[in-house]
Amino acid sequence: MYAASEFLEGGGLMSYGARRTDLMRRAAGYAVTRGPGDRVTTRRAFIRTVAAAAVVWPVAAYAQAPAKVRRIGLLMTTTPAAASHVVAAFADRLNELGHVEGKNVVFEYRWAEGRRERFAEMAADLVRHKVDVIVASSQAPALAARQATTTIPIVMVNATDPVEAGLVASLARPGGNVTGLSQQLTPEIRAKQLQLLKEILPRGARVAVLRSPATTVGLREYEAAGQVLELRVQVVEVRRHAELAGAFAAMARDRIDALLVPGDTFFFTERQRVAELAREHRLPSIYSQREFTEAGGLMSYSARLTEQFRRAAVYVDKILRGFSPATLPVEPPSHYELVVNLKTAKALNLTLPPALLLRADQLIE
Repeated sequence: MYAASEFLEGGGLMSYGARRTDLMRRAAGYAVTRGPGDRVTTRRAFIRTVAAAAVVWPVAAYAQAPAKVRRIGLLMTTTPAAASHVVAAFADRLNELGHVEGKNVVFEYRWAEGRRERFAEMAADLVRHKVDVIVASSQAPALAARQATTTIPIVMVNATDPVEAGLVASLARPGGNVTGLSQQLTPEIRAKQLQLLKEILPRGARVAVLRSPATTVGLREYEAAGQVLELRVQVVEVRRHAELAGAFAAMARDRIDALLVPGDTFFFTERQRVAELAREHRLPSIYSQREFTEAGGLMSYSARLTEQFRRAAVYVDKILRGFSPATLPVEPPSHYELVVNLKTAKALNLTLPPALLLRADQLIE
């Protein structure tokens, strides 16, 4: 609803109010048609009429002014191909909240392509472009963004331990320019992942845990949980793509019974190859991101990454509306889901316990 009919000429739906041209015509009429004896009345009427028109004109000008375009920097650890679904989820949620790409927001993407050494320069580049907020896809880029600026708000996604890393003072009151979502991969969650492996392989004794230079989660909790479950946990180092095949061949020679892949940007980028090698060496595996299971891995127990990015969009919306990141609490994942790939189980000739299948949030057939 608009206060003047001129809004309809600009595409408005409906109006209820005086037409500006009529108001000015009436003002002119008061000045011309009245006689000399009505001079005071004419002046007052003229002033009242012009004042009414003046109220309408500024409102019209304000409403028709273009909205300010905000710039959102996305500091991503992987590649456009590997993370297209998560940035799409982020953009969709922002769109639902009224922030439309190309209309009132512009996205500035920076892709590290798995090279951690690029984070510092990419973060500095976003600062130079004077973005309004930076979204960091994990803990390492969040740290780089925090080193690049203490004034531009930063929304982190899937930070392993933001308090220990020094990104925030506390989860409840971050206190600086960083807030967002933590991964909260607690010792209980890591123990749960090992327990799921134990369920499908009750006689299994040896579990390998992959680690790369990009791994930020501590692995001691896996070793401690393994002792409780009577599992021997062995860490297997992989530093680059060329070492993947050799690492899986070594695990086969060592008669490893099962594999656990923690949340890691390097392995996430290489998830298709990792799942492929696990099937090739007939190695039952559990992953810390559902994308591995969708790529052919056996099962995953994790927070949904697309949901984390949708929630990050809510943080961005609040910041663009004036909220301070210092007072927006850091939130953990809202839900952990168990996803099982039945096609891979069949390829591995595994019979999965019915109780486990009943607990699964999704079965890929």
